[in-house]
Amino acid sequence: MTQAASPIRKDKPQRYPLFGVPEGYDSVFLAKLAREHAGQKGQSRPILHVSSDDLRFEEISEGLKFFAPDVEVLRFPAWDCLPYDRISPTADVVGERLKTLSRLLHRADHGPLIVLTTVAAISQRVPPQATLRNAVFEAKVNGPLDMKRMLEFLVANGYHRTETVREAGEYAIRGGLIDIFPSGSHDPLRIDTFGDEIESIRAFDALSQRTTEDRDALDLYPVSEVLLTPDNIARFRSAYRETFGAVR
Repeated sequence: MTQAASPIRKDKPQRYPLFGVPEGYDSVFLAKLAREHAGQKGQSRPILHVSSDDLRFEEISEGLKFFAPDVEVLRFPAWDCLPYDRISPTADVVGERLKTLSRLLHRADHGPLIVLTTVAAISQRVPPQATLRNAVFEAKVNGPLDMKRMLEFLVANGYHRTETVREAGEYAIRGGLIDIFPSGSHDPLRIDTFGDEIESIRAFDALSQRTTEDRDALDLYPVSEVLLTPDNIARFRSAYRETFGAVR
């Protein structure tokens, strides 16, 4: 049994209260709405679903994988730690959040899209759009690679250089080989370069370090939601001096 609220204006977001349905049908209904709202530029609207908790969040996500493999699903989970806790959220969670925000800002296609989130996730502050708009690094096979620009991006967006890449947010450089574990990715990537050109991009297993499949492109997103841009650093220093005084 479903009920859809009738919008007063077409340019306003529509709400669809859903109740009394068998478990799993909510995923079918979301996919149906996403296909109906897909269209040309300026007309396509993503569907936002807010789950009550992480359990429902995962159930909806798995249901969409099964019932609607043709629909793009972006996940926006909540932090896996409490605000102002002594530990930071894991890189996987932060990466998935930032990947979703960046994808929404730079989305060029207009196919069906569903954004999944929770009450806890949407109640948290997120980086401003202006900060994330330029926080994306893209590269393609047989295309040029600006090594200096890439290293500047990695340092400014929370990546750490290591000898062996095993976790999200790490990178290693060995001659013409560059290993990177992109934020929000399931597998690390190995870039083989020849001069300033990319010869191949391959995913590899973090434990065995063996390549598994070829990729056509590389998309890098920030690892941290606190981006160390010059403006942010200057703002922090100014606020620190106002609160605690000059450092001696």
